[in-house]
Amino acid sequence: MTAWTGHRFAIVLLNQPHPDSLTEIKMKTGLHLRIALGLIFAVAASACAEGNKPKVLFVGKQPDHPFGTHMYLHTCGMLAKCLARNGEIECVVSDGWPKDPGQLDGVDAIVVYTTPAAEFLFDAPHRGQVEGLLNKGVGLVTIHWASAVREQNLRRLGPIWLRYMGGTWVSNVGLHTGDSPLKQLAADHAICRGWQEYQLHDEYYLNPTITDKATPLLQVTAESQPVVVGWAFERPGGGRSFGTTLGHFYTNFQNEPFRRMIVNAILWSAKVDVPPHGADVNLPEEDLALPSRPKN
Repeated sequence: MTAWTGHRFAIVLLNQPHPDSLTEIKMKTGLHLRIALGLIFAVAASACAEGNKPKVLFVGKQPDHPFGTHMYLHTCGMLAKCLARNGEIECVVSDGWPKDPGQLDGVDAIVVYTTPAAEFLFDAPHRGQVEGLLNKGVGLVTIHWASAVREQNLRRLGPIWLRYMGGTWVSNVGLHTGDSPLKQLAADHAICRGWQEYQLHDEYYLNPTITDKATPLLQVTAESQPVVVGWAFERPGGGRSFGTTLGHFYTNFQNEPFRRMIVNAILWSAKVDVPPHGADVNLPEEDLALPSRPKN
């Protein structure tokens, strides 16, 4: 029975002429099995590698501020180019929430640079998609105005917003534009790698709300008071969030330390290892430049 089984298997699998001995059957069968298994493992490894490729979704919008400020989509595109210098990372830049659900497949982090994201994400038809992604552990990064909830919606949206972000600014309660050192409050955090304290000019959002579960990371001095302008949050469900109220002027994104801080935060939120000396954000001047000013 053993010989018959092996003989039949060799004919079906190998489609070879009848071998002369049981030993030859076993040798040929074993060789072809090893080849087949090798191919299977190679295909599986390739599929796994492709499936593990990090993916970041950038969400911006059309301009709503003077040129050179709140450059939502342009900034998203530039940051996507920075990410491409830090490994095989797939980036999608969307004008508004993606209309094609396929663009959400495999997303590891969402970067939002828009109007207040509490409303943009949770007061919209796509709220179910947003919560589904975040509840699966997808990272969330909000930049400048997107790190906010409008005052009239604070009672209704504030609790869920804080649950996912760990902090917020109430729009528009307190603004100050000026110069300040940008200080690191947790220098050992991955987001603070590769850059040191430096002088910053920006629009600062005063009186932020930072929960005790979040980690304050960045601080400026505005109107003679210390103001937290960036925080990290390890969400209870396993996801990571980073919010910064900085980023009003595009010139800050042209500053290498500022750019590195943001890209570090995106990598961290996507659970991609941040290099020991911080992310590579060295882009050519043409990629950092502002687009042509639109004609009125």
